[in-house]
Amino acid sequence: MSDKGDRRQQAGLLEKPRPKTKRPPLYKVLMLNDDYTPMDFVVMVLQRYFNKDQEEATRIMLAVHYHGVGVCGVYPHEIAETKVNQVMSLAKAHGHPLQCVMEKE
Repeated sequence: MSDKGDRRQQAGLLEKPRPKTKRPPLYKVLMLNDDYTPMDFVVMVLQRYFNKDQEEATRIMLAVHYHGVGVCGVYPHEIAETKVNQVMSLAKAHGHPLQCVMEKE
C-alpha cells in the first residue's frame, strides 16, 4: 500500500472500491427490402424515426434497395426495440409490408 493509502487507513477513512460499469449491449436496427414499399416512404421513415437528413436517408434507402438491407442506427436494446415497433406500426398503418428488425452488434 502507498503512503497515501496508509494515511487514509490510519485516519479511519476507507476507500470504497469503484464498481466496474459495463456498457449495455448495442443493437443494429435494420430495414429490409421489399418490392412494394415506396422509396419516398422509406426516406420519410428514416428522417422521422432515425433523425437522418435527406442525403443520409436516401443513401440508406438505396442500400436497402440494392443490397436487401440497410443499417438505420445502433442503439441500446430498449431504444432499438421502440424504433422497430414505431417503423412497423407506421408501415402497417399505411398498408406497406416494410420490415424492420434489430440484431445484436
